[in-house]
Amino acid sequence: MPAEKLSITTRAGHELSGTLELPTGLVRGAALFAHCFTCTMQSRGAVAVTRALAREGIATLRFDFTGLGGSEGEFGRAGFASDVEDLIAAADALCDRFAGKILLVGHSLGGAAVLAAGYRLGRDKVAAIATIGAPSDVPHVLHNIKGDLAAIEREGEGDVTIGGRAFRLSKTFLDNTQGTDLLAQVEQLRVPIMVAHAPTDAIVGIEHAGNLFAAAKHPKSFISLADADHLLTDGDDAQFTAGIIAQWAQRYLPQAETVSAPKGGVLVRTGHGKFGTEVHTASHSFVADEPTSYGGDDTGPTPYDLLNAALGTCTAMTMKMYADRKNWPLEGSSVQVTHERNHHEDCDHCEEEGEGAQVQALNVEIALHGDELSDDQRARILEIAHKCPVHRTLKGNLHIHVNGSD
Repeated sequence: MPAEKLSITTRAGHELSGTLELPTGLVRGAALFAHCFTCTMQSRGAVAVTRALAREGIATLRFDFTGLGGSEGEFGRAGFASDVEDLIAAADALCDRFAGKILLVGHSLGGAAVLAAGYRLGRDKVAAIATIGAPSDVPHVLHNIKGDLAAIEREGEGDVTIGGRAFRLSKTFLDNTQGTDLLAQVEQLRVPIMVAHAPTDAIVGIEHAGNLFAAAKHPKSFISLADADHLLTDGDDAQFTAGIIAQWAQRYLPQAETVSAPKGGVLVRTGHGKFGTEVHTASHSFVADEPTSYGGDDTGPTPYDLLNAALGTCTAMTMKMYADRKNWPLEGSSVQVTHERNHHEDCDHCEEEGEGAQVQALNVEIALHGDELSDDQRARILEIAHKCPVHRTLKGNLHIHVNGSD
């Protein structure tokens, strides 16, 4: 997916390193993702979920909390309160850029952080909040720290290990982590909340999801992540989680932009990827793209797919309309259209184009379904297929005028 590197300045003056994952086409909303405790924005879960949300049309920002990954500051002196401040700074930047409310998504302790940040930001900036494997009490993360926490309380700082990595933590870090009553804040939230959790989560037990869900006000939803592990290391689990969140959030995210096509035509606009392009009709919007083998993101049909589809769909519709009008027992049809660029010396039609001309062809294969169709009816329907409007347009004296040119 197309991505943009961002830098966010916190109130403390630290620069946070972030990546904005963008849809290839129309942006229908924006989201902010908070990674798990001591992880970074490059964790497998963070990358998979943010890219999956972008594929669903939600521009999603992931970033490194203070002192982690590429962000400035000291992790050991930050703590949970600092994470919340980081999220508020990032949310403000995202709301300004996309001029509307955003979705907050948090993984593990990041889930607790987005709940606390949502409490601070309020309904003016937050459209909805989704958590993944989040603890219901912030001090829960202290159980994952190996070291003498009592000594840090007495002496002001000390060395610990978290997930096999060495950190030097301060008393301020512990105080910030212990001093948050998360459930009380969740009770005050007045935005839609989704709690996603695996019943078999060995790091943060399922009872935490129950506590969060009980504290939240409606509208609220719970999604079971079956046997997913806490860190979403299985890409399919991350993809499923992101897909569910994206579909759920669609109800609450305001459309960042709306586009209207001219009556009787289509409007095409450059998207965010290398080839991703928005296509807007009077009542539909979708993305056209190129396959990855051509350097695209493969997020939509190619231009020639659309050309083939135009002929194929018009052919199928015309045959059905004719059979319906005649009350003939046509049960359906299959139309396969392929585009051929190469000139064929033995092609009878090539002589009409002149020697050496490059001739392109659309090859159409039609199968009619309906055992009760007579041979004469089949022949007539196939004859009508060649008279569909798109077929006649392509075979006729077609002119293309660019900006009114001849």
